[in-house]
Amino acid sequence: MSLFWRIFLLNAAVLFAATALLLLGPVTISAPVLLTEALIMSLGLVAMLVANAALLRIGLTPLQRLTRAMTTTDLLRPGRRPVVSGHGEIAELIMTFNTMLDRLEAERAASSGLALSAQEAERRRIAQELHDEIGQTLTAVLLELKRVADRAPAPLRAELHHVQETTRGSLDEIRRIARRLRPGVLEELGLISALKALTNEITTHSRLTVRHRFDGALPPLGEDVELVLYRVAQEGLTNVVRHADARQVELTLRRTPAGVELLLRDDGRGIGTATEGAGIRGMRERALLIGADVSVERAPGPGGGTDVRLRVPICATDADHTGHSDHAHHDGHGGHGGHTGHGAGAAAPGGPYGTAAPEKSGGTARDTNGNSSGNGDNRP
Repeated sequence: MSLFWRIFLLNAAVLFAATALLLLGPVTISAPVLLTEALIMSLGLVAMLVANAALLRIGLTPLQRLTRAMTTTDLLRPGRRPVVSGHGEIAELIMTFNTMLDRLEAERAASSGLALSAQEAERRRIAQELHDEIGQTLTAVLLELKRVADRAPAPLRAELHHVQETTRGSLDEIRRIARRLRPGVLEELGLISALKALTNEITTHSRLTVRHRFDGALPPLGEDVELVLYRVAQEGLTNVVRHADARQVELTLRRTPAGVELLLRDDGRGIGTATEGAGIRGMRERALLIGADVSVERAPGPGGGTDVRLRVPICATDADHTGHSDHAHHDGHGGHGGHTGHGAGAAAPGGPYGTAAPEKSGGTARDTNGNSSGNGDNRP
């Protein structure tokens, strides 16, 4: 039965009931109308309106639930669907809305995948050009400056050395940018080494102390999963450096019964009621590509801070075993860098940790054997 006829019949039933009470009830209406008669009629009208409102409320409740679902739907948080309830047109409307959400989420995932793949390809191209073109040019300039400085008169050598240092600093910055755009260590040495290099980068160029705890019993991770984990950690650390006003951050990667979890916890001022920015939405988009979920919430404890948690299900980690990851357990933290600077961007978790105590190493995170995981550059 259509919604129109259900509402019509509900109102008709209420009117028929009121008419029957007037015809068959003991109350009579005289002319002129007495006060008691008017009072009884008013009470009957109120009762009729209340009954009508209650019946309409019951009939329209599924529509109200659908309206709430529409206002809270977010394609970056998929899987939420209003329960199909009601009859006829209302149930059909809810099913149509759910079908539309399924289609939109599939299209959003496909388009996001294409966009992010194109973004990664462009990052690789730019990083390669920075390394091959600008990096090589600056290296040649440094060599030429060194040759000139060796032959220059003593009064000019100090100025030439200053130019050398400026050029060397620019070359180092270009290398850092290239590493952020294309983490070569991720492709060559695996996720754990890439995350350690990322924490070294952060501690070297900011006042942030980064502690990392990595589970040694991670399941095989595909290349796509490793890239998403790395980018989420990179973006999360960048947000901490830029916005959190934090002194310490803990980066944890662990295996869970459901898959793999990455946790980034800082002691900053927290997110409060601020709306999600492009960085967090970018994390969610990347997570959707591998069927994962990103949550951002206040860190437990009185100190405040923020937890960024990426949960990767087992089905995502088992989907592609072509990737590579380190299988040794690591537990360490970076020290303070010498000056404030810029961060790199994204992800994080917590879990069963090893027994080795973290050791401090001014600006460089180390593994339990004391070997530095930093990415050094050979300077000309």
